[in-house]
Amino acid sequence: MATICNMGAEIGATTSLFPFNDRMSKYLKVTGRSAIAELAAKHRHNLVPDEGAEYDKVIEINLSELEPHINGPFTPDLAHTLDKVGQRAKEKDWPEDIKTALIGSCTNSSYEDMTRAASIAKQALEKGVKAKCQFVVTPGSEQIRATMERDGLDKPLEAIGATVLANACGPCIGQWNRPEVKKGEKNTIVTSYNRNFTGRNDGNPATHCFVASPEIVTAMALQGTLNFNPLSDSLTSASGEQFQLKPPYGDELPSRGFDPGEDTFLAPPQDGSGIALDVDPNSKRLQLLSAFDAWNGKDIEDALVLIKIAGKCTTDHISAAGQWLKYRGHLDNISENLFISAVNSENGEANKVKNQLSGEYSGVPSTARSYKAKGIPWVVFGEENYGEGSSREHAALEPRHLGGRAIIVKSFARIHG
Repeated sequence: MATICNMGAEIGATTSLFPFNDRMSKYLKVTGRSAIAELAAKHRHNLVPDEGAEYDKVIEINLSELEPHINGPFTPDLAHTLDKVGQRAKEKDWPEDIKTALIGSCTNSSYEDMTRAASIAKQALEKGVKAKCQFVVTPGSEQIRATMERDGLDKPLEAIGATVLANACGPCIGQWNRPEVKKGEKNTIVTSYNRNFTGRNDGNPATHCFVASPEIVTAMALQGTLNFNPLSDSLTSASGEQFQLKPPYGDELPSRGFDPGEDTFLAPPQDGSGIALDVDPNSKRLQLLSAFDAWNGKDIEDALVLIKIAGKCTTDHISAAGQWLKYRGHLDNISENLFISAVNSENGEANKVKNQLSGEYSGVPSTARSYKAKGIPWVVFGEENYGEGSSREHAALEPRHLGGRAIIVKSFARIHG
């Protein structure tokens, strides 16, 4: 349910809801929120769809017929069944060998996710099989990390070759240094992360990222190729025998409850009104915000078009992540990533637009700054679902900071609007 709610934003949902049910109640209780569970249960007749509610579209999913899928590359809505993705990779000239398999992230590292991945790893260990590619595990929270460690879930994963990272965003949002892969080098990675837009994970636009469930990613790591269907294909044991993986098993919740792990929360003062915040004016990573100029009440006139964007324009295209995240506290510096991943419809290139004043081509941020310096407003044109993806506040702040006055598109993703 949590994964569906998270991914609903990818196709423009304002929010995704499920009726209150017993699984929600169990989770609330095991995480120390029994009072909320009891209150919700008392009013569960209200936590359901309105009687007679009408919907624009109804999609029926038969779970007994639903096959596991793998989605990608470059977008989370390009889906393939596991028996088709290998052939499709050949046809599309996608790299078949998997360089790295990664599981976790805040979305897909629940206790059940991790126990299912660990059950695949245990089957492999029994046959003497290890991952044939780099394998990375990112716990989605300190609670999951500590509970995994207490219950020994990390041991079989590490035994098949996994590196367990700190519980942080990490490669999911681009905080991943890959010196072994040069920028521009085509390669394939398979992750259980929630987004796989171009260049998102490592800053390399040639990295073909596919997304699947944690157990599918773990299984594919054992063969190291897209041309492997864990549902039907065999692996070779250390003794040379062929064997197939059994369906994974996962515990919905830990039998001993969750281990909260290390408490790193620092509470703010009760009254912060008398505290002065001093920021070094020369800091490259922190900058105090100033209010934007208020609208003068007049129509925008004589605005220039900064860029007309072709195709998808996600929050990653508007404000790239990865190395730029170190500037999240400095609006002016992080604005140097504005639209650098967006494709200019004029020339089919990224970060190359014509300066309407000089006639020269340069990067998007520098062009925007030149207009702003001369007091000339600018606008952007785009296509459907502008701003899909992460709810990144910088994607909304940066255009305004660099002098933008309007984003004119066919539709906005609700998460951005």
